[in-house]
Amino acid sequence: MSLLKSLGKNPSGKRLERIKQSPNYKNNEFQNLSHTEQLSKDSSYVKIMKDQMNKSKRVEPTKVLPFVKTDLHAINSEEPVIVWFGHSSYLLKISGKTILVDPVFSGNASPFSFMIKAFKGSDEYKAEHMPEIDLLLLTHDHYDHLDYKTLKLLRSKIKQVYCPLGVGSHLEHWGFEESRITELDWWETSSFANDIEITAAPARHYTGRTMVRSKMLWASYILKTKTHSIYLGGDSGYDTHFKKIGEQYGPFDIALLESGQYNTSWPNIHMMPEETVQASIDLKANILFPIHWGKFALAMHDWDEPIKRVVKKAEELNVKVTTPMIGEPLTISKYQETKTWWEYI
Repeated sequence: MSLLKSLGKNPSGKRLERIKQSPNYKNNEFQNLSHTEQLSKDSSYVKIMKDQMNKSKRVEPTKVLPFVKTDLHAINSEEPVIVWFGHSSYLLKISGKTILVDPVFSGNASPFSFMIKAFKGSDEYKAEHMPEIDLLLLTHDHYDHLDYKTLKLLRSKIKQVYCPLGVGSHLEHWGFEESRITELDWWETSSFANDIEITAAPARHYTGRTMVRSKMLWASYILKTKTHSIYLGGDSGYDTHFKKIGEQYGPFDIALLESGQYNTSWPNIHMMPEETVQASIDLKANILFPIHWGKFALAMHDWDEPIKRVVKKAEELNVKVTTPMIGEPLTISKYQETKTWWEYI
């Protein structure tokens, strides 16, 4: 029963009627801004299966990843603070509010507990370590971003949820009240609390927890206060939307951007690390914070290849990169230079 529940539920009724009014919903599914094939022309699912059989022996670290144990309840700073939990899960303290993004604390990124397990050391933070959550922010419904087991444990701690259009269908199916959920289409803005404005923005990706694809939207977010501007990236291939966001909403104090789980077989839906650096330039970000690595092996590359390539390209293009360890608080206004902690694993 838990397995079936974790699959979620596709939109219906009033929610589906709203979805049908979206300019991004065509031919009974959501569309990217640019035509996007999920696989490259010279690839296939058979080729990917063969590549999986010959993948790197270093897709997972051989040692326990280092982490910093932080009392998340005790973070008290007038400046925004980010605590990364590996992959795309992180906590943001800003303007006196606690925002949790894409939490996956169950130890794996799959409806099956024996698949896609977290690296040792990357899963020290659990749902019980989280403080009260003023806002849960979700980018899309894939298992490495939206975890049923985690949300089941966190549900009583979460006051409000912002998510892309349609994703609320999963949440209501899992016991979240409709009154707690705000669903946003691209370019829609909602004021959260007195000082925080959140805008859903495009990403180049797709959704679906079964074989049914793109019945609900995927997104990135622009978070602005009177004194700070932060870009919270979702999964995305590289495209012109980064430049458009930078021109309309930049510059940003920091941009959290995916940097891992790429492959030449799916270049349109996940960026190569070098594209991640270029995206930060397009966004006019002062600091790049690479995420979507360091916890799960969802592609065939070495576990630390993404960050090595990001750092190398960033040095070439004179882009500031910050690379805190899992659990290490990052104060946005105090730039922390690149720490190559992965070299000791």
